[in-house]
Amino acid sequence: MRIWWTIIGLTLTTVVLKALGPVVFGGRDPHPAFMRVVAMMAPALLAALVVTTALADGKHVGVGADTIGVLVGGVLLWRGRSVVLSVLVAVVVTAALRAVS
Repeated sequence: MRIWWTIIGLTLTTVVLKALGPVVFGGRDPHPAFMRVVAMMAPALLAALVVTTALADGKHVGVGADTIGVLVGGVLLWRGRSVVLSVLVAVVVTAALRAVS
């Protein structure tokens, strides 16, 4: 039952935060400095999620096959390859390293 209270709480928090924007700004344009910060939040959050997923192994920080797979996929994205190709190569590299070890 605890999980449902968590889901309900997160849902209500999301609704309140989404409603807060129009109430606070009321048709005015936000300050440009605020918009620059908002624009930088999504890449920072994505980077934090990728690093946490790639390096976290349960309760410990560790480098494993999944870390190498994410690294290879990231390099492919950095070099301008498509997202689909990068994800597929990351999956294949991770699976191959797990099969070897």
